[in-house]
Amino acid sequence: MPTISVITAVYHPDPDYLHEARTSVAAQELPPGWSLEWLVQEDGRSDTAEQLLGAEPWINHGRNRHGGQAITRNLALASSRGALVRNLDQDDVLTPGALARDIAALDAHPDIGWATSRVLDLLPDGSTGGFDHDPQVGRIERGETVQHWRAHGYRLPVHPTTLCIRRPLAVALGGWMAVPGSEDTGLLIAASVLTTGWFTGDVGLLYRKWPGQASASPDHTETIEWQARMSLISERAEQLARLNTLVT
Repeated sequence: MPTISVITAVYHPDPDYLHEARTSVAAQELPPGWSLEWLVQEDGRSDTAEQLLGAEPWINHGRNRHGGQAITRNLALASSRGALVRNLDQDDVLTPGALARDIAALDAHPDIGWATSRVLDLLPDGSTGGFDHDPQVGRIERGETVQHWRAHGYRLPVHPTTLCIRRPLAVALGGWMAVPGSEDTGLLIAASVLTTGWFTGDVGLLYRKWPGQASASPDHTETIEWQARMSLISERAEQLARLNTLVT
């Protein structure tokens, strides 16, 4: 039975937000023959997440010494057994059918290595807001994403937190890139250099906007660090493209 693995890195979670994330995962209806595992990996030696969520057969709790989001996700990746891997941040919410749409896209197109979907911002008052520049529904050819990213001031055409990726591809790329605050961008960019992707026009995620989120911190946009990680992500993509040309 094929499995889709949802990975959530947890660090000092807001109980209400984590419960909303859990509810959204539990409500997912998968295609016949598919199973779900939710890997909740705590960044630190506490058992806060397990106390909040409880024990369920479909939830795999893990914990590691404090190392940041990328390391925590990658340790969950090591424990995963799914053919597909989908990230879910601890404060975000999957929409109904999100995982089924990911599975359908990747099942129908064996040459596609990853899938993303439309996102709505989830605002503190409960309202939602969208984006004006989503790509066309369907295939995102190899190289298109990184070209757009570079041409638009390192802004992606798709939201990296919606990434669903084939596990062998994620492992081959080293999982989430070990840079602060852009680890999901690093993985998406690397995957987009090597394989074709897919964009689903249905909303797959509610991306919570609130003062406590990591991307709202001034550290996230500090100029020197931001430029360093964008430069490294870009150079990594360039070297992967070069190696791919040599191999093929």
